[in-house]
Amino acid sequence: MKIHFIGIGGIGVSALAQYYLAKGADVSGSDLISSEITEMLEKKGAKVFIGKHKAQNLAEGLDLVVYSPAVHEDNSEFEEARKRNIQLFSYPQALGKLTKNYFTVAVSGSHGKSTTSAMISLILIKAGLNPTVILGTKLKEFGNSNFRLGASKYLVIEADEYQASFLNYWPSIIVLTNIEEEHLDYFGSFENIFRAFRDYVNHLPESGTLVINYDDENARKVEEALTPRDLDIIPYYLKMEESFTLKEILKIPGKHNISNALGALMAARALGIADDVSLKALANYKGAWRRFQIYEINLGEKSFTLVSDYAHHPTEITATLSAAKEKWPEKEMWAVFQPHQYQRTYYLFDKLVETFSKAEAEKIIILPIYDVAGREEEEIKQKVDSLKLAKAIKERAEDKEIFCFANFWEAKRFIENNIKGGEVVVIMGAGDVYDLVKKFST
Repeated sequence: MKIHFIGIGGIGVSALAQYYLAKGADVSGSDLISSEITEMLEKKGAKVFIGKHKAQNLAEGLDLVVYSPAVHEDNSEFEEARKRNIQLFSYPQALGKLTKNYFTVAVSGSHGKSTTSAMISLILIKAGLNPTVILGTKLKEFGNSNFRLGASKYLVIEADEYQASFLNYWPSIIVLTNIEEEHLDYFGSFENIFRAFRDYVNHLPESGTLVINYDDENARKVEEALTPRDLDIIPYYLKMEESFTLKEILKIPGKHNISNALGALMAARALGIADDVSLKALANYKGAWRRFQIYEINLGEKSFTLVSDYAHHPTEITATLSAAKEKWPEKEMWAVFQPHQYQRTYYLFDKLVETFSKAEAEKIIILPIYDVAGREEEEIKQKVDSLKLAKAIKERAEDKEIFCFANFWEAKRFIENNIKGGEVVVIMGAGDVYDLVKKFST
């Protein structure tokens, strides 16, 4: 089988590409820029084209072209595939076909998907269930990959709500972590977000299982809005007795991670896995790529703790900074934030301002907005920028020092020159801000 992936460097698309590589397919793909992920795919045998997408990147004899949701129909490779009548699937459509071939455990929600699905994966492995796993982050346990090929009927995936992608999936178990305003550039309103989640959960078959976070009001409301049928509903909440055990054993801090672990534990119970097996797996969980990754940075005569995190939504930012303060209560906290996407920054502007004005941080550095190719509107880009965000935070947070820099190098130089030693610097964002982390950590 010959498959080409448009946008092969994306975190989800790359996992699917690895699945087909592992199954012996001839895989090629394209992406605008080279990355750790595209380099990893090349090492695994994929032929990757870097730079502007071109029709000639599509080899002869292709059976299937899979494209990222960020790819538009006027993309030259998309047009070429259609011209040659090659079967075209979006990434969610292609993954959706796989979910029908497996007993699929899908983790959904505005936040916590990657951590919860990683935890579930490691529990299933510990229990000997040997799952195939497709994640939105990399795990050390998977050789720093976001994919694992199993040898059983079980598939664990993240079910993303972006562009209602999860409506393509047909899981047997859904873990629903929470529902918030997110991706408003697509959904337009919270009501549309809620309806999409409701319709997705209704994909569960008779006797399917819904593991649901009862601490989240909107998740509870989805349960109430479901089409009546025979479902196994398993709630979890932070006041459960199991929370105290998890707080003692988890290596990663924060109430949000206790909640994620509860969701994983309940999913494991639904599969008949004994708690002692699950708790051993959770106790050994060291975290995932860009999820509260801790580095100790030595600058010669002074040093500081750096935390790299994927947080890019106000709720995630609050959770990450609160977890850092919980872990290092006596240390001065710096927050370095790269806003992700102009549209998200525009729609969540007021919430971002409120979040940082109340944040557990004494110094806040705002970096340029990460421009997501194919997902930005020029009209929106004229209305919002990082400087406006920094100024609005400064007006609300007189007790904090607010800075805005034009690039990573300026931010790095500022941190190096102003760190006194012993601080915690939390670098957050869903874009390429990990390049700033690498400038310190390598």
